[in-house]
Amino acid sequence: MEQKSTQDYLKTLFGLSKNGEIVNNNQISQKLEVTPASVTEMLKKLAEEGYINYSPYHGSTLTEKGLYEAKKITRKHRLLETFLSEVLHIKKDKVHREACKMEHTLSDEAEESLCRFLKHPDFCSDDGKTIPACDLPFTSCEECIKLHNLGQEEVGKRKENLLALSELKVGQSGKIQFIRGGHTVLQRLLDMGLTPNTKITLMKIAPFDGPIEVLVRGSKLAIGRGIASKVFVDPFIKN
Repeated sequence: MEQKSTQDYLKTLFGLSKNGEIVNNNQISQKLEVTPASVTEMLKKLAEEGYINYSPYHGSTLTEKGLYEAKKITRKHRLLETFLSEVLHIKKDKVHREACKMEHTLSDEAEESLCRFLKHPDFCSDDGKTIPACDLPFTSCEECIKLHNLGQEEVGKRKENLLALSELKVGQSGKIQFIRGGHTVLQRLLDMGLTPNTKITLMKIAPFDGPIEVLVRGSKLAIGRGIASKVFVDPFIKN
């Protein structure tokens, strides 16, 4: 199967799904501007390859394998949009289209360098959506920068599917695995008890982009959405 088509469908499913909700064929058809018949054919292939769970006349959800690949291509897309918008000053109505062309050929190494160049952005500057965490096995951006400066090239890949704390469902728990940002952000979160391998549970979400309430080490904390977007957890770990 052509890699580009696979990545386009997985990215679309990831973008349309809210916290793992089912996405129907019509939504995909409208988003990608392809016929429903073409969508059905492609979804069957993706299901056969283990990327999605597909139910005819009902919809699709990403498997862990599919989610991993979807977040990877989505991350590249949103980093590229940020670069095109903030650095190259490409017109807003062209940014998305240009990023779509480039994302499939951007290597993992180039992605890592682009992220460091942009100073590890939290959100895509084009649409304001959270940029997924990288799949490098670091607990913070500071650790990534340090090892890069030391010339360590091969560090492996993270296997967990991480979600930003702000993307969890109410009542959902996980363990903190990665904190994005520089030393100041990292220290602030550590002072709040938000350290790697700490269990955290999302308790409440305030409306109108208000703070979220989490349970950490038996204490409840109110955290702004901006900070919550910097904390990534593995939601698949059993409670």
